[in-house]
Amino acid sequence: MKLPSHFYAMVDPLAGHDPVDLASLMLEAGARVLQLRLKKVCARDFVKAAREIQELCGRAQALLLINDRIDVAMLAGAAGVHLGQNDIPLRAARKLLGPDRIIGISTASVDQARAAEAGGADYIGFGPMYPGGAKQTEVGKGLAMLREVRAAVGIPIVAIGGITEARVPELLAAGADAVAIISDVVYAPDLPAKVKRLLSLGAAA
Repeated sequence: MKLPSHFYAMVDPLAGHDPVDLASLMLEAGARVLQLRLKKVCARDFVKAAREIQELCGRAQALLLINDRIDVAMLAGAAGVHLGQNDIPLRAARKLLGPDRIIGISTASVDQARAAEAGGADYIGFGPMYPGGAKQTEVGKGLAMLREVRAAVGIPIVAIGGITEARVPELLAAGADAVAIISDVVYAPDLPAKVKRLLSLGAAA
């Protein structure tokens, strides 16, 4: 697959946004691939938000991916899911979702990246790239390991973890196809302007 944008938008209520409002802002600013990440909501609220955001994505011709929850993705009619290493195995996820839905896999090493590609993942997330970020990571993987992963796999790579606007060019130059950013976007004083700048960086790359 080819990701529709170098900016992979994370719909995460970390800064207190309503998820649907946040998704709407991102889409209006030009985001075309969104991941809905709701770690602390009940299933009913997750499905409700996912359905509303999927409707918005449909109008904008954007992709919606659901973090962790295959059931929510199916109920909402989302484009696919993004799974961690401790979530449902990739093979089982593909069996449930079928061949046409997108499955992304979080990875943190060259071996995990290769395994994800061999197992049929459509893309991988790789990181955390830098210390800090939404998960307050202490150590990042760095550009050298990103280059190793790029050399090891042919599917798209979404870099994630501690990424700020200033880091985007070096990540794209090191082989990332897209960047996923939470804190630097959701805490931005002017969120739509931040998204537009990130999209312009991707276009320039």
